[in-house]
Amino acid sequence: MSVPDHHTVTLLVRQGCHGCVEAERDIDRICGELGVPWTSEDVDDNRELRAEYGDRVPVILVDGREHGYWRVEEERLRAALR
Repeated sequence: MSVPDHHTVTLLVRQGCHGCVEAERDIDRICGELGVPWTSEDVDDNRELRAEYGDRVPVILVDGREHGYWRVEEERLRAALR
């Protein structure tokens, strides 16, 4: 199994979500320090994402796989991105 030489982070959010705003700040800081690209996507703009993740936002995906939800666990995220 090959290991990617770079990672991507996607943060699934929803408008009006206070936890999502906090998670965006944390993700921006951590990914910025590590040079990891990240994006955010509103689950309410995608029926499939809303059905799967809508009750757990914010949700963090690392390389397309669910890494965590509700809050950013900084040390765990940093370890996953090393």
